[in-house]
Amino acid sequence: MYPQNNIPEKVLNRKSLRIVLILLLAGIWASSSAQDPQFSQFYANPLYLNPALAGNTRCGRVILNYRNQWPALSKAYITYNASYDMSIPKINSGVGLLAMSDRQGSGALIRNAISLFYSYKLKVSESIMISFGVEGKYYMEKLDWNKLIFADQIDPTTGNVDPSSQEKPPENERVSVFDFSAGAIMAYYDKWFVGIAAHHLTQPNLSFYNNGESKLPMRFTVHGGININLSEGGLGNTSIDDFVLAPQLMYMQQENFQQLNAGLYFSKSILVVGAWFRHNFSNPDAFIAMVGLQFNNIKIGYSYDFTISNIGGSSGGAHEISFAWSFCLYKQEKRMRIRAIKSPSF
Repeated sequence: MYPQNNIPEKVLNRKSLRIVLILLLAGIWASSSAQDPQFSQFYANPLYLNPALAGNTRCGRVILNYRNQWPALSKAYITYNASYDMSIPKINSGVGLLAMSDRQGSGALIRNAISLFYSYKLKVSESIMISFGVEGKYYMEKLDWNKLIFADQIDPTTGNVDPSSQEKPPENERVSVFDFSAGAIMAYYDKWFVGIAAHHLTQPNLSFYNNGESKLPMRFTVHGGININLSEGGLGNTSIDDFVLAPQLMYMQQENFQQLNAGLYFSKSILVVGAWFRHNFSNPDAFIAMVGLQFNNIKIGYSYDFTISNIGGSSGGAHEISFAWSFCLYKQEKRMRIRAIKSPSF
């Protein structure tokens, strides 16, 4: 990989930043294990966060997510998500379906996936509920070798790119694998909750070389929060008209990569605002600001990542949009046997 700090300043324009990004993508793809895309509004993508959240709704729910990370660097990372899940109250269960498309480096590497979910809700006591969930996923990855730029193709003086390279192309342009994940959540109704999830239990091999190895490492996530009713005082027992403060934590580890998200939501009536700090331990990553609207059965959220990591403001931060619509396909029981977990919407 071409070291960024050796490139002359006159070459460090937007074109060069794009080249460096492609080099980063190529280096990550060629020399290390793959990693998952991350969302700032992770509660607005509940199935992706934890399989135990499948069916955590009174009826059905459609969710759409869009994330554009580092937009100033020529479509560096763009991720689309679409999911549907629903509860089955008669058997205390939930089911879900999720489709994801992650495009890296202007489509140089495309990862598509489709997942099926099942969760079971267990009522431990009048106040405490536990949800267990599992996920089965099918991955499809595609590599466009012609869009990759390697160090030996770049003139260190001018920044011009020579199309020839000594790097060996892979034998395969596409890879398809199966994967499995699981999760659990414990909740004290709408007062507090804590969850844990383990993704990629089978650590599938995503290498494009026949004899290569590029395992998708297991991803462990721990998340939780509390709901503080500022209008009435105390925890939980909130309504749409109350001032609600919801501090939250999310810790994630995937192989040698660690990440901690700490922040809070503040809601009143239809308005929700949030602020987060994302830290990668070795490198503080971003401040995140979020605003959302929730009315009737519709929820819309927008967030922006203010990048403070070494890549700096030249990356353009990250834009993220979420949309959720809850509806009933059948006549719902007046009272569910087990209440839904009071987790944040965004």
